[in-house]
Amino acid sequence: MEFYFPTELGEQLAFCSAAFTALAGFIMMFAPGHAFRLLGLQAQEGRSEGYGEGRSMGGFYLGFGLAAIMLAQTTIYMAFGASFAMAAFARLISILSDKGSNLVNYLLLVVQGVLAALPLLYVFGFVQT
Repeated sequence: MEFYFPTELGEQLAFCSAAFTALAGFIMMFAPGHAFRLLGLQAQEGRSEGYGEGRSMGGFYLGFGLAAIMLAQTTIYMAFGASFAMAAFARLISILSDKGSNLVNYLLLVVQGVLAALPLLYVFGFVQT
């Protein structure tokens, strides 16, 4: 089995979205303290459940990103984009209803929006070669 890198621009953008997610998941999985500091989160002193949740979330991102890269199917990219679109929508709800109007939330909203848009633009044929 050899490494597959897409030749079409649209699929390359979807691939890059999945690769970025896998990289972020890898960092969250193996360095949850650094990821928490970057996101402005803090695990409670003396309790390891917070780090366990961060590692678990990182494992999910890593697995989903790698699955999209390895399978390279439009249905996988659609699920990938739809998942990030729902995550961006949930973040928007948080900004509006949880008094979460801060720079980090707005930056993460943009990141999640881009991670959703890249694979969805490819799947629905808006980006051609």
